Amino acid sequence: MPTHDAARRTESRRIALSSFVGSAIEFYDFLLYGAAAALVFNELFFTDLSALAGTIAAFGTLAVGYVARPLGGIVFGHFGDRVGRKSMLVMTMTIMAIASFAIGLLPTYDVIGSWAPVLLVACRLVQGIAVGGEWGGAALMAMEHASEGRRGLMASFANMGGPAGAVLATAVFAGFSALPEDQFLSWGWRVPFLLSLGLMAIGLFIRLKVTESPIFVAAQQRAAQEQKAAKQEAPLVTVLRRYPKNIVLSCLSGCAALVIQSLLATFMLTYATGVGFERSTVLWAQVVSSALHIFTIPAFAMLSDRIGRRPVMIAGALATAACAYPLFALVNSGSTTLLFAAYILGNPILQASMYGPMAAFVSEMFGTRARYTGASLGYQLATTLGAGTAPLIASSLLAASGGGTNSGTVSLYIIGVCLVSSAAIALTRESHRADIGESAEPRAERADEAATA
Repeated sequence: MPTHDAARRTESRRIALSSFVGSAIEFYDFLLYGAAAALVFNELFFTDLSALAGTIAAFGTLAVGYVARPLGGIVFGHFGDRVGRKSMLVMTMTIMAIASFAIGLLPTYDVIGSWAPVLLVACRLVQGIAVGGEWGGAALMAMEHASEGRRGLMASFANMGGPAGAVLATAVFAGFSALPEDQFLSWGWRVPFLLSLGLMAIGLFIRLKVTESPIFVAAQQRAAQEQKAAKQEAPLVTVLRRYPKNIVLSCLSGCAALVIQSLLATFMLTYATGVGFERSTVLWAQVVSSALHIFTIPAFAMLSDRIGRRPVMIAGALATAACAYPLFALVNSGSTTLLFAAYILGNPILQASMYGPMAAFVSEMFGTRARYTGASLGYQLATTLGAGTAPLIASSLLAASGGGTNSGTVSLYIIGVCLVSSAAIALTRESHRADIGESAEPRAERADEAATA
């Protein structure tokens, strides 16, 4: 008979796999939109605008999804803290797949005029709400099943889903972009979105087999024993009343990692093709860097389990600021080798050093009964403020500088964001060895209330 510890380790691995695969599928759908916004949507949904204005408009619709993510975090966080993590993860995956499938069926501007971008924005809003509820649940399910000293590693499986989804999305999109231009623009770009329903079936098969978070179950049982379940305040009220400082700090702390992630996934596609690289070359550079990213995220998470979240993330933010100008210099060189080097430096090294510990870093800021809501809200606000606006800001800064390779203002923007994130991380308390169980929650909440009073 397997021991309790052996059974727990087996279940923990199953949960980690579920978090990874589920997040990968959801981020496939979400990030696929980014590639399409950079390379297709300006030509199909904004044909009444100039090339540059169309690109900016396409990135504007991309930002809509990020704006909707905090709403998804609040809605699914509420029910995730009340009903359970697992059921919300099943729901978010289903909603995301339906929205992505709908994008693949949308008529273009030439067919229905201005209704085309309206419907595109509506689908993107739904995508944003779904992925806003996904991340918190996936990270918490893995982290709350983890053994002591492995929370950073296990929670990072949710973040590993991001680059895995990017690899899948970019590889599929790159494959279809090799079609003749007229075929790609007429039907080829649609197929990657239509594949979403098949991926959903795989993800749901895995997710329906996992068990609920034991820490969440213990919290619910304790609430029932105390007969306070009916009197409990809404999780959002708990977060805003007890953890307002943590919401702000988690948001600002995550901005640098998410700005770099978004710029490399979307803006750099447009920028590099403007320099003279073939579209497929840039997409494959992104595929290679994202594939490496899958392995460096848990490596930096494991490092944060050993030495702490703060030193790893602060070092990553400062290193990213130092490399802001060199990254663009590598792309501006026109060398394919140096283009790949820029992507590999940017994603698997710089971004991963901040992003690897982030899932545990943000989740450990909140108590169990409001952790889904708090972690989701803090992280999704960071995605909105950082990732959601980054391509639009970078495109506008580049246009204001005259376009071409005048990327100096974009580099300054990256440096500024990195310095803000470094300061915010420095203001947090180290948490990699803190007790996050239900028994520690009342003590933690009292301490947090005293700190924010």
